[in-house]
Amino acid sequence: MITVIKQDPQGAEKIHYQGKIVERLVDGVVVEAVWTLPVKELSYARFEPGDRFTEYYYSDRWFNIFAITNADGTRKGWYCNVAEPAGIFEDHVEQIDLLLDVWVNAQGDPLILDEDEFDADTTLTDEQRAGARAGLQALLVLLTTRQEAFASLAVGENV
Repeated sequence: MITVIKQDPQGAEKIHYQGKIVERLVDGVVVEAVWTLPVKELSYARFEPGDRFTEYYYSDRWFNIFAITNADGTRKGWYCNVAEPAGIFEDHVEQIDLLLDVWVNAQGDPLILDEDEFDADTTLTDEQRAGARAGLQALLVLLTTRQEAFASLAVGENV
């Protein structure tokens, strides 16, 4: 088991939860976690107890990717956090969230979230802003080219 710690741009903890390491990458880790919170209804998605999150954290990229399925394995989509490169330790992962997010539905259509919050924030450093913009672009390239976590879109896989 590993603890995932999500932090705000200044490094204060926002939430933490447990997951299981399913793969160690040269530059990251893949964690599997289950949604245990109450139903969260968003305008673009619904997260429910039992949803499975396969979470990709990278120590050299300004984003992370959560591939989400419901309890029976049907793909809901991907939730992507624009974040500083993850701190990956033996027993925990730290991610500093940089406000921008991207929801990708099961068909591969992206929806960029929280741009107004990102633009209005006065606490982000110049390095965080530049990294966030570069991370967003790199993430969208992976999606467009159907690579890595988005490879299942290239073959039309439903899961």
